[in-house]
Amino acid sequence: MKNHTINAGFPVLVCTSQKKISIFHIFNTSGMKTIHQWLSEYGESHQNKTNKLIHWICVPAIFFSITGLLYAVKLPWSVQGIQINLALLAMLGLTLYYLGLSKTIWIGMLLFGCLCLLGANWLERNGPLPLWAYCLIIFGLAWIGQFYGHHVEGKKPSFLKDLQFLLIGPAWLMSYIYRKLGMGM
Repeated sequence: MKNHTINAGFPVLVCTSQKKISIFHIFNTSGMKTIHQWLSEYGESHQNKTNKLIHWICVPAIFFSITGLLYAVKLPWSVQGIQINLALLAMLGLTLYYLGLSKTIWIGMLLFGCLCLLGANWLERNGPLPLWAYCLIIFGLAWIGQFYGHHVEGKKPSFLKDLQFLLIGPAWLMSYIYRKLGMGM
């Protein structure tokens, strides 16, 4: 097996034998930051109590709103009566991203992602407004909250340094839940 690394440190594997490869080998993160490094760096600009509280509200709201916006984009395929949408595909990609960072945190992120998908489905079926309208409102208000929190903190949002921090924010909150439950990452 040859291991060729491409942009962003993600490996491309070329198998030349019948050897079995685990999912953790496929998403080998050598050369990339570890989950602990990401979380530590993210935590540096999230020390203020008010900013932390705002993040507990706004980060999940942003995650949900993006999930909902993608859920509203239907694709022309269905599987066993379930119409495929962009949110389902994005959730698959996110799950693989989190799996590459941590052998455990991906489970919590997948569960939260599934709750967001269920919430988007419910809101699409039962809300008087279109799903995208709710999601745009939530998205805008949550980002206003985020920037206010960073104003209070006196530090710039981490994603201005590296866009991957947009994916680390939800994992940072999930890691707190894991620590409170005595679970490892």
